[in-house]
Amino acid sequence: MNKIEHIGIAVKNLEVSNKLFEKLLGVPSYKTEKVLSEGVNTSFFRAGPNKIELLEAENEDSPIAKFIQKRGEGVHHIAFAVDDIYKEISRLKSEGFVVLNEEPKKGADNKLVAFLHPKSSNGVLVELCQEAPTQPFSKASKQ
Repeated sequence: MNKIEHIGIAVKNLEVSNKLFEKLLGVPSYKTEKVLSEGVNTSFFRAGPNKIELLEAENEDSPIAKFIQKRGEGVHHIAFAVDDIYKEISRLKSEGFVVLNEEPKKGADNKLVAFLHPKSSNGVLVELCQEAPTQPFSKASKQ
């Protein structure tokens, strides 16, 4: 893993939370995006070299809606940048981590993403992020 890519924070209301984080960080959000596969609306902030992702549920079935119902607003996940998400998934599985999705999926901010189950990482939802290629991966590149 290269670095912390971003910290994801679950919020009830993206508009209200954007205003709060603009005051807190002293900068506006640089990007908003819908992630249909996760049922969320996102907003990104830069804080020095770091990024914060705010996540608002788009529907009641969204993992973010379920998270907020169970735990309330707050830190949802820590994302790490990786060079080769397929190799990293394989490596982590061999180390005993539970991978929630064996095949990476499209995430926000032009990333391929995969998640580790919090039960295998001390209660922390870990997201692996790789910059999405301009062309789809071939089978050969997954090995």
